[in-house]
Amino acid sequence: MGDILSKYDILGAFWVTIQLSLLAAIGALVLGTIVAILRVSPVGVLRFIGTSYVNIFRNTPLTLLMVFSILGISFILGISLSQDLSRNAYWWAAIVLSVYHAAFVCEALRSGVNTIPTGQAEAARSIGLTFNQSLTEVLLPQAFRGAIAPLGSVLIALIKNTTVAAVILGTSEAAGLLAQITENEGASLPTFFLFALGFVILTLPLGILFTNLSRRLAVKR
Repeated sequence: MGDILSKYDILGAFWVTIQLSLLAAIGALVLGTIVAILRVSPVGVLRFIGTSYVNIFRNTPLTLLMVFSILGISFILGISLSQDLSRNAYWWAAIVLSVYHAAFVCEALRSGVNTIPTGQAEAARSIGLTFNQSLTEVLLPQAFRGAIAPLGSVLIALIKNTTVAAVILGTSEAAGLLAQITENEGASLPTFFLFALGFVILTLPLGILFTNLSRRLAVKR
């Protein structure tokens, strides 16, 4: 184990995983909120677009999206985000993780919207608030509070799904480095448990944090 720790930059690989998770989490939250607004929009076309987005990306394997981003968009269409191949793969991995998990963020927020009594939206309309005003001042604030626990689950799933990025990132993140160590040094339970412990350290505190937040910030009915 000591040789492996000295030969391979395990901390650096986990740092790449953390950076990738943060970027993708921000992107997924922003995009997922936009899609959630489309899903609850009074305009039928917008609802159709939001529903189609969720159905398409929730039912498409993440690995397929990762491969498509590099082989289809980057290599075939020539749309690259960086001249450096490793940075290009990194940015595409962040985008794909954001786009994929935005569908789950949307559904988490929609579940939060569904916890809001219908009378509140009707009351907002009765006092003259537009859809945008009732959305930003009445619905979304309560939806976020009601969706804290599901959003925490989406974030934890996102962190674990960064392992899929090894398909295009290679050995720069944790899962890719584990595969390289296994190939070069042979399978080892201590090495496996070391990487598993790393992911537990990343996800377990988040689970506890979001559980406590959901209890403290729950909307009292």
